[in-house]
Amino acid sequence: MVKRVALVTGAMGGLGTAICKALAQNGFTVAANCLPNFEPKAAWLTKMKSEGFDFLVTEADVTDYDACAEMINHLETTAGPVDVLVNNAGITRDAVFKKMNKGQWDSVLSTNLDSVFNVTHHVLAGMAERGWGRVINISSVNGIKGQFGQANYSAAKAGILGFTKAIAAEVAKKGVTVNAIAPGYVGTDMVMAIKQEVRDEIVATIPMGRLGKPEEIGGLCAYLASDLAGYMTGATLNINGGLHFS
Repeated sequence: MVKRVALVTGAMGGLGTAICKALAQNGFTVAANCLPNFEPKAAWLTKMKSEGFDFLVTEADVTDYDACAEMINHLETTAGPVDVLVNNAGITRDAVFKKMNKGQWDSVLSTNLDSVFNVTHHVLAGMAERGWGRVINISSVNGIKGQFGQANYSAAKAGILGFTKAIAAEVAKKGVTVNAIAPGYVGTDMVMAIKQEVRDEIVATIPMGRLGKPEEIGGLCAYLASDLAGYMTGATLNINGGLHFS
């Protein structure tokens, strides 16, 4: 049996790595997307291989529509059609709105929201034609509740939720599901680099009293990518330790 192919954008960060591992452990051939000439790529691949994972690498700037087309074409030529897409790429450029400049707004909307269109647009029709597919969009608790100093990030992550519902409706009869995951604060390297006292303040606001684990997000992705999740579409799955209920 030919393995299904899963593409994860922004794959080499904390969440992306956990998602790649979870999908691989569930039998997928995993393609890990990163920016062209991404400096940590070699070290990341070496670490992954030392842990028993052999990922493909697909380089492309996901803010560039044409570059995404080239990436998908190359991947499908070499590994096969994309069956699962996890839109995970994201950045932050935080500032209170009155001090936020146009560049900070544009870069976050382009990376976090435009990228979802840019990549999904090149794989969705193929999924529908084959009668099976999974699109999993990584949003955020702050896209649901908003967050001080994150007008750009909250807007982009909220936009992902609207996109998810609209596209889910379009392909529901084609065997393709489209869902979103809205994580809260997760113990990635980026979060763990925050000063201890600031992290403690964040954790104090979470009813469960801890940060999420990257592998908990990865496990949820693996479920959504499975046949068992075939009746779930257009959903937003909140995984935030009780920080926000919706």
